[in-house]
Amino acid sequence: MSNAGFPVLSLIIFLPLFGALAAVVVRNIRLAKNIALLFAALELTATLAVVALFNAGLGNDFQLVEHHAWIPSLNIEYLIGVDGISVLFLPMSALLTLMAIIASWNSVQHLTRFHFALLLALEGVTIGVFLALDMALFYLFWELTLPPIFFLIGLWGIGSERRNAAMKYTLFMLFGGVPLLFAIIILAVNHATVVGGNIPQNLAFSLPVLLATPLPDNLQALVFLLLLLGFAVKAPLAPFHTWLPTVAMEGPTQMTALLAGLKLGAFGIIRFAMPLAPSAAVQYSWVLGIFGAVTLVYSALIALQQTNLRRLLAYAGVSHVGLVIVGVASLNMQGIQGAIFQLLNFTMIAGSLMLVAGFIQHRLGSTEAIHLGGLAKSMPRLTCFYFLFMLASIGLPGTSGFPAELLLIISTMLAHPSISIAALIGAVLSAAYMLSFTRRAFFGPITQAGVRQVQDLRPRELTLLCVSALLILGFGFFPNTVLKTNRVAAEAWLSRIMDQPVLASEAGRD
Repeated sequence: MSNAGFPVLSLIIFLPLFGALAAVVVRNIRLAKNIALLFAALELTATLAVVALFNAGLGNDFQLVEHHAWIPSLNIEYLIGVDGISVLFLPMSALLTLMAIIASWNSVQHLTRFHFALLLALEGVTIGVFLALDMALFYLFWELTLPPIFFLIGLWGIGSERRNAAMKYTLFMLFGGVPLLFAIIILAVNHATVVGGNIPQNLAFSLPVLLATPLPDNLQALVFLLLLLGFAVKAPLAPFHTWLPTVAMEGPTQMTALLAGLKLGAFGIIRFAMPLAPSAAVQYSWVLGIFGAVTLVYSALIALQQTNLRRLLAYAGVSHVGLVIVGVASLNMQGIQGAIFQLLNFTMIAGSLMLVAGFIQHRLGSTEAIHLGGLAKSMPRLTCFYFLFMLASIGLPGTSGFPAELLLIISTMLAHPSISIAALIGAVLSAAYMLSFTRRAFFGPITQAGVRQVQDLRPRELTLLCVSALLILGFGFFPNTVLKTNRVAAEAWLSRIMDQPVLASEAGRD
């Protein structure tokens, strides 16, 4: 691991937290908004600096590592670092948070300072999830995402059942946190057992140390299933997905955009579940593939029946997560690189689509298709951006959705031909439900007076959607910008999992 000379990673974790504190303590609401905007912009700049400092060809080790003792009696450390898998999630998370702040600039009318402070606090702990290399530290950041989201849903939700939605989300996440904690404890105790001697003194929570510690096959299966269960709730994967449509309907759209764009659960499966239990990952790859395929097709079929844009986007997001899991389960380079690419796409495509839905909801009070007929005539600029994001979500060539979906489908065809049928069906269903809703909501005669008088995108909204549009087109035409950044890390990830002499033959079993 290469250590950092300047604690730049700590800076990008704590900068938003300092901004949250500053936004709360000032009395002037406009000043609080400007502070939130300033810190979000500084955070984006700092994360871009991390990307500039990162050397994709240096090797497969973590870079810019910061290592300090935290709880010495249990060997818990403040250990953070970045590699090719996580580095691009940092600026994308910062960009999406900045967009959420701008999108909610005029829509939040009460407890405004607290709202913007919570958005910044959520950004800080989310960055911590991507950077944590100590399992205890990771679990701390993971659980710290709950309070901001709970209050954002419960206090600023747009539905009458927003408090119930906040409680439902929190209970789901607490349920998912239990198996994660058990898995972390098992890993730490296993290290102490391997080393020998006094168990409390030889516990280990450091990810690099745990990766180097042999884990018996029986414990691998248990650890893998516990981690998979915990991360599946957050991803979300069926049958743990029901919280996302509820939150999409009841919660504030700018916060829902963050949940739709930042798939921490899927990242956790890639970062922790697969490498920490590689033999089990190989042995149960077919189970993981079926799990993803069922989520993909089931959610797409439900999305096909939706008449509300926000609920449709929620089910579409669940379906696309299923495709990511199918790619990860393929255990090949196309699958892991396509999965990382698609997770980055969520921040640009799914997050932007949810923000567009928020603009419509804020103006018309509804995102039901029956209330939106002829929207293209009264909001041509919003419609153009919606079309681009919608086409990117179904993988149109020239957008960033195309190379990601192509890699995922090819990876599945190479590893599990039968499961690849589900991936192809999901792609067809994705086009069906998106195009069908678009026809009903944006074309045809205007039947509602509100649609005829609605205001198109404001300059601030137009600017933030332009940024997403440029990234989607840029990564679509130049996908190697993303692929070369994670190539070395993806090769190392795949090598660790596939170098399992006893169970490697299971990886190709269909």
